[in-house]
Amino acid sequence: MHAMVLTAPGAPLQFQQRNDPAPGPGAVRIAISACGVCRTDLHVVDGELPGISYPIVPGHEVVGRVDVLGPGVAAVKIGDRVGVPWLGYTCGECAYCRSGRENLCDRPLFTGYTRDGGFATHLVADARYCFPLGEAGDDVAIAPLLCAGLIGWRSLVMAGDGRRLGIYGFGAAGHIIAQVARWQGRSVHAFTREGDIEAQRLAVSIGCDWAGGSDERPSVPLDAAIIYAPVGALVPTALRAVRKGGRVVCAGIYMSDIPSFPYNILWEERQLLSVANLTRSDGMEFFAIAAQAGIKTHTTVFPLREANEVLSKLRSGQITGAAVLRP
Repeated sequence: MHAMVLTAPGAPLQFQQRNDPAPGPGAVRIAISACGVCRTDLHVVDGELPGISYPIVPGHEVVGRVDVLGPGVAAVKIGDRVGVPWLGYTCGECAYCRSGRENLCDRPLFTGYTRDGGFATHLVADARYCFPLGEAGDDVAIAPLLCAGLIGWRSLVMAGDGRRLGIYGFGAAGHIIAQVARWQGRSVHAFTREGDIEAQRLAVSIGCDWAGGSDERPSVPLDAAIIYAPVGALVPTALRAVRKGGRVVCAGIYMSDIPSFPYNILWEERQLLSVANLTRSDGMEFFAIAAQAGIKTHTTVFPLREANEVLSKLRSGQITGAAVLRP
C-alpha cells in the first residue's frame, strides 16, 4: 500500500510505501477510492490537536470497499462499499457511552488523528464504525459527507428549529448544510471570508438567501448561527447577529482564542454551544436525510500525491466547496 504520512508536527506529508495492513478481530481492511480533505486534517498536520503519536496518516472522510475481513466480522462482507468517519472507536463502558453520548467517550479513537486514516490506498477500520453506503451515488461526491456532512448535521440539529440561519465559514460543511437547511424551508445567510466571491457565488447558486463577508451584519436578526471557520473572533460577531434567545453553535474541533466581549451580547438568553465529534446514530440519521434532500457536493479532485498542495490551498482559502483525494 501507499500512504501520505505525517512524521512530525508541521512537517510535509511523505509519500511512503508500506506493508499491506492486516485487520485484527472485529476490523476490516478497506481499499480506498476517495478521501475528502477536511479542515481538521489541517489541525492534525499543524500539530494544533493534542496527543498525536507520529507517524500518523491523516484523513477521515473515507469511501472505499471492504477487501479483507478480520476475525469475527459478520455485519459487512467483502466488496461492500462503506464510509469511514472521524469517530473510529469508543469504549462502550464510560458514563458517556452508556448514556448514548459516545461522541464524548473518555477513551475514543479518531480516524486520521489517533489511528491511521484515509490519505492512503488502504486502511484498517473497526467494522462497527463503518457506515454502509450502498451503491447509489459517486464515491467522490459522498466523501465530504463523512465529516463535513456529519458534523454539519449535528451542528444544525443543535442550532434548533429557527427559520433564519447564519452560516459562518462557507466551505465543505457550510455548503452541505446550507442545502439541508434550504430543503427544510429555512432562510440561510452565508458569511464567507471578506472578498471570497467564489464562495459567495456558490452559496447563492445552492439557494442561500444572502451571501457576503463575515464583517457584514444581516439585515434581520438571525434565529441561530453556526460557525464552521476556526476563527474565535467570529463568536462575538455571531452573537451580535442573533436575536434574543438565539443560539450560536461552534462546530469545529479547534478554534483560535475567543476575544473578550461585552456581556450584553450574550444576555437575553442567547446560547453559546459547541459540537464535539459525532455518534453513529448521527450518521445513520444524516445519510437518510441527505438522500431525501438531494444534496450535491461541490468537489475538486486531486491525486493522493498532491495532499500537501491541497492542504496549502485549504489553509489559504483557495478551495471552494470540498477537496477530495483519489489514490
